[in-house]
Amino acid sequence: MSLRLFAAIAVPDDVAERLLALQKGVPGAKWRPRENLHLTLRFFGEVPEPVAAEIDAELNEVANATAAFELQLKGAGSFGKEDPHTLWIGAPDSGPLKKLAADCERSARRAGLKPQARKFAPHVTLAYLNNAELARVHGFESRLGLFESRPFAVESFGLYSSWTRKSAPSLYRLEADYPLRG
Repeated sequence: MSLRLFAAIAVPDDVAERLLALQKGVPGAKWRPRENLHLTLRFFGEVPEPVAAEIDAELNEVANATAAFELQLKGAGSFGKEDPHTLWIGAPDSGPLKKLAADCERSARRAGLKPQARKFAPHVTLAYLNNAELARVHGFESRLGLFESRPFAVESFGLYSSWTRKSAPSLYRLEADYPLRG
C-alpha cells in the first residue's frame, strides 16, 4: 500500500476564519474548506509505506532540531500567470520557515525521493480556479494585496495524507504531529 503525503503547518482556527471570510468575488473559484487550509512545507507524493516510515523518522529528527517560531500570513496572489489556476495568501519567506522547508526537503532526499521540482513559495491555498476571469483574479489580488493575519506561533508541523474524492475537495488526514523541540 502507498500513501500520498505532504508536510505542512496547520493554520490556527481564528486565522483560518479570517481566510474563509476572504473567499468571495471570483466566479470559477473552488474555495477550500477550513480543514484544507494549511501551509505546505514539502509535498512527498505517492510513497510506499516503508518510505513513509523513513520520512516520518526524518521529520521527527527535524522537529527535534527546530525551535518554535512566529509566522504571519501576508499578501495575496495566484499561480498560473495569464491562465491562473490557484489563489493563495502568502507568507514571508522568513529564516525559520525557509529552514524548516529546506529541512523537510533534505528529509525527502534522505528517504530516497527526488528533489522538489519547484522552489519553495510559502502560501496557503484559498481556491483552485476553473476558467476564472483574469480581471476577477487580478481584482482579488489587488483587494488582498495588503492582507495581514495576526502573527502566530508555529510550535509544530504535521505529516498529512491526502485522499482525492471525485466531487468533493481532497480529504487530508494528520498522520503524525511533530512538536518543535529545538
